[in-house]
Amino acid sequence: MTDRYLTITLQPDWQSALRNVAEASKKDTYQGEVLNFESPAQFFGQLTERRWNIVRAMQGKGEISLRKLARDIGRDVKRVHEDVSILVGLGLLERTENGGVICPFSSMHIDMHLNAA
Repeated sequence: MTDRYLTITLQPDWQSALRNVAEASKKDTYQGEVLNFESPAQFFGQLTERRWNIVRAMQGKGEISLRKLARDIGRDVKRVHEDVSILVGLGLLERTENGGVICPFSSMHIDMHLNAA
C-alpha cells in the first residue's frame, strides 16, 4: 500500500479549494489528501498544541490504545479522548476495529500563507 500524506491548507475560498481537490482526484496516481481551513483562527482553534502533540506522538507508530497514548504523552485519559475525537472528526486520526487509534499519514505538510491586513 502507498504511504498516505496530507496537505493542510488555509484558503478562505472553500469552493476553490474543493475544485482543486476534485481536479487532482482525476489523476491516475495517488495525489495525497487535503484538509482545508478557511481562516488561521479556525486552523489554530482546531489544531491546538496539545492536539498536535497527539498527532506527533502517533505518527508512524501504528495502532495505539487511548490509555497507552495518554501515558506516552503524560496526559489524562479523558482529555486525550476528547482531543482524539476532534482529531478523528478532522480526519487526522482514524479509529480501529480494536478500539484504538492510528495516524494513517506518513507525512503532513502545512501550506500557510498569511498576508498583511
